[in-house]
Amino acid sequence: MTIGFLAAFYQWELAFHVMSIIAWMAALFYLPRLYVYHCQVAPGSLESARFKVMERRLLKQIATPAMISSWFFGILLILTPGAISWSAPWWWVKFISVILMSGFHGALSKWRKNFLNDRNVKPERFYRIANEVPTILMVIIVIMVFVKP
Repeated sequence: MTIGFLAAFYQWELAFHVMSIIAWMAALFYLPRLYVYHCQVAPGSLESARFKVMERRLLKQIATPAMISSWFFGILLILTPGAISWSAPWWWVKFISVILMSGFHGALSKWRKNFLNDRNVKPERFYRIANEVPTILMVIIVIMVFVKP
């Protein structure tokens, strides 16, 4: 299903989609790094409290609104006539990667709650590895969108 009048706004939809993604990715790159640093301080310390504030603000004020607007403008693009070739494999690989990125966002939120309640049991190394997930997914998504293999 497409909505014809959206074609007139395609460039605007695309521009806002890209801006939203940039903000979302910036947050997804930084939040796991904050968790790495948070692992290095004692639970209940002033430093831990500072990390909790930083993590909450990054997730609630930047990452989540950016994810929502990325999805909103992405759905508008999907509904724009001619924007998507539903039979193209690249589209489905990209879509699955975006679903995985959203799942990673959810995991970051869950991990934040563990830090908030001083219940983190994951080691620093776990978050260092997790920090690579958005980069890997971004590479896949960008290749799918621009190269369309």
